[in-house]
Amino acid sequence: MNSTDDATLMETCITGQTLVEGNFLTFRRDQVRLPDGASASRDYVVHPGAVVIVPLLGERRVLLERQYRYPVGRVMTEFPAGKLDPGEDPLACAQRELREETGYTAAQWAHAGAMHLAIAYSTEIIHIFFARHLRPGNPARDKDEFLETHVMDVGDFFAACRDGRITDAKTLTCALWLQNVCSGSWEVAFTK
Repeated sequence: MNSTDDATLMETCITGQTLVEGNFLTFRRDQVRLPDGASASRDYVVHPGAVVIVPLLGERRVLLERQYRYPVGRVMTEFPAGKLDPGEDPLACAQRELREETGYTAAQWAHAGAMHLAIAYSTEIIHIFFARHLRPGNPARDKDEFLETHVMDVGDFFAACRDGRITDAKTLTCALWLQNVCSGSWEVAFTK
């Protein structure tokens, strides 16, 4: 997708400042040089990165979570996910998050790809993993983490995405992956 003409689109940082530093997010404002030589201001959020897991229970069922998401003021249905700790390998993070949030462990893992959720104002990248041959266990959730897990048939999951019951962007992106993997259009390489 990159072309030799990318240089004609690049912006370079002239100066930058941190406006707010939160628990794990940082809000920045940078002055940038535009391709035509003019300057502009760019406000954005620096995010440590994250993972999302598509846990497969057999051929036609997936494990999902329901939890209250304060910024949108509602309970959301989504795939298990979590942020990367500093220096953490994405696969190790995915394995940790699945175990901590759901209690499940997986015998096989596949890295499907990555996505940028809000490219206009955030550095966040989310690594997509598929997990299969799951074994149940006890979750070890953070003290401020309240969620429920439930299993959905893949067809019901796709219907919930289609009719608006599921609106979480990372879960909808994973639905695209899952639909293509289930149909055989896309492949993911599971570890042995």
